[in-house]
Amino acid sequence: MTMAGKIRHQLFLPGDVSKRLEVLAKKPGVTKSAILAEAVTAWLDRKGRSALDDRFGQRLDRIAGLLDRLVRDSHIELETLALFIRYELTINPPLAAGDQAGRAAGAKRFEAFLSQVARKIAAGQRTLEQGRDQ
Repeated sequence: MTMAGKIRHQLFLPGDVSKRLEVLAKKPGVTKSAILAEAVTAWLDRKGRSALDDRFGQRLDRIAGLLDRLVRDSHIELETLALFIRYELTINPPLAAGDQAGRAAGAKRFEAFLSQVARKIAAGQRTLEQGRDQ
């Protein structure tokens, strides 16, 4: 039998559950049908979600947040690097074509820079974190 799009069901509940349902249904504006419909809907929705989402949802959300921060940090680092390069190129004139001594000094400084970066990374050190501690 249907009534305004609703289907009648006959079900059996344990005595303690039935008593709890009776107590809840005594509240004004609340019916047993509404309580049971809400409970069954919640149960079906919960069962409908994937087990993986239940098990790993929070962890995946946390990982997504960490990735968002990494992306933000990398944008900050790239922008900082770009501004530094622009500044250096603006204040330092280019070397003359025949300035072999200047080119050799530049190559030597660049090798020293790369060695320092390699040492810091190998040791797990971060220059910016050291600056904050001091």
